[in-house]
Amino acid sequence: MALPNQQTVDYPSFKLVIVGDGGTGKTTFVKRHLTGEFEKKYEPTIGVEVPPLDFFTNCGKIRFYCWDTAGQEKFGGLRDGYYIHGQCAIIMFDVTARLTYKNVPTWHRDLCRVCENIPIVLCGNKVDVKNRQVKAKQVTFHRKKNLQYYEISAKSNYNFEKPFLYLARKLAGDPNLHFVETPALAPPEVPIDLAAQAQHEAELAAAASQPLPDDDDDAFE
Repeated sequence: MALPNQQTVDYPSFKLVIVGDGGTGKTTFVKRHLTGEFEKKYEPTIGVEVPPLDFFTNCGKIRFYCWDTAGQEKFGGLRDGYYIHGQCAIIMFDVTARLTYKNVPTWHRDLCRVCENIPIVLCGNKVDVKNRQVKAKQVTFHRKKNLQYYEISAKSNYNFEKPFLYLARKLAGDPNLHFVETPALAPPEVPIDLAAQAQHEAELAAAASQPLPDDDDDAFE
């Protein structure tokens, strides 16, 4: 899944599509992985940067070619060329901006229209920010669609590896696959309050055992 101007590699590589509203932190998230930032390539016909992110697992090395929209999302709807041949995806929203969560179903629908039955991770970014607008218990979309959900903070590297590990396990069909080496990440730009985040994660776990609401919008009234 390398671009025409990218070297192919002799280990498994996958096209990872990253979508979500502008400003949710998609580019920041990808750029935390320093080797990918160093190697990124540009696909001008679609207006997308595709950094290759390598991870070292107990089954060998794997690569994700991260298709990052770089601002294209503001034109409403991405071109199919962006999604086509996507093998896995991350949908990102910003926990400090309710609208970005409300738009998640639209991103999911667009993605699934072109890429059927691929593993998808939903990520709630910016959990380092104190005034969350989307509470952990309000995040129910992943349960309705059987997606994996992680709370992340790109700027503090919190849970950076989890979406990639989940996708790698799904793609390899091996639940025991694990990373044996930490990727080179940029140093944290902001600290994260781990105690507060542990509380959010506990709320998330508690919410998972509750019946699903009929309508996500109820949570935002």
